[in-house]
Amino acid sequence: MKFVIIIAAIALTLLLFRSISYAADIPRTGDAAPDFRLPDAKQQIHTLKDYSGKWLVLYFYPKNDTPGCTQEACAFRDDLFQIEKLNAKVVGVSVDDTDSHAEFAKKYNLPFPLLADKDGKVADSYGALRNLGIIKIAKRYTYLIDPNGKIAKVYLSVNTSRHSQEIIDDLKKLGKADASSQT
Repeated sequence: MKFVIIIAAIALTLLLFRSISYAADIPRTGDAAPDFRLPDAKQQIHTLKDYSGKWLVLYFYPKNDTPGCTQEACAFRDDLFQIEKLNAKVVGVSVDDTDSHAEFAKKYNLPFPLLADKDGKVADSYGALRNLGIIKIAKRYTYLIDPNGKIAKVYLSVNTSRHSQEIIDDLKKLGKADASSQT
């Protein structure tokens, strides 16, 4: 019995260790944003370059149609007009497939792209992949990428009920700082 408990404790420790991101894996403010090439629900391919010249809210989320992910997506939907007025686009990324994205977007009338990162490579490049062996899910991380493709802000602790407003507030601050640096 002791042997089983020890093996279970070791397995749990290894599982927890694997699921923790290392600080070196997470792009930092000022870094060039990792490139991506992913399909949306309509099979259109999106790349980082497609958003050049605009702010990009690139948010990773665990799973379509779950309570927290739905709350976050619907808040972005409801605030999209304000976000776009600030010269920004919103793009969601998870390891769900394009069919699941299409159902989720239709069910909640989501007007922004949801990208399918089936193999988790893009999430991993942003330090946002939780790899539990046979199960991979994206962590709830958001990256605010400036119009030049640089990471302007990293959100590793997201409160889904107020995250969209937090993005709006930060876009306003960063937009003012960007405008003053150009004068």
